[in-house]
Amino acid sequence: MIRNVVLLKLKAETPPEKVERMVNELQGMQIPGLINISTGTDAGLREGNMDFVIVVDLEDEAAYRVYDEDAEHNRIRRDLVAPITERVERLQYRM
Repeated sequence: MIRNVVLLKLKAETPPEKVERMVNELQGMQIPGLINISTGTDAGLREGNMDFVIVVDLEDEAAYRVYDEDAEHNRIRRDLVAPITERVERLQYRM
């Protein structure tokens, strides 16, 4: 299994409804090999943390490639994630 972790630093003026829309659209994706998507807002336990996390579990590396190249996923990245994000950090690892 591959876990894809995406950490977002949101722009200061980002309204909660834009984050909610992003989450809803991510949760609605139907991509072969996609097992689960979870999201969350930083708990504020340490200064300087990123603001938001998206964790995506996929069956294997081939499923990650399908997910990464999926047209709907890329639309969400371009139209919903990029406009509200100041910085993005990503990591994929084998579980």
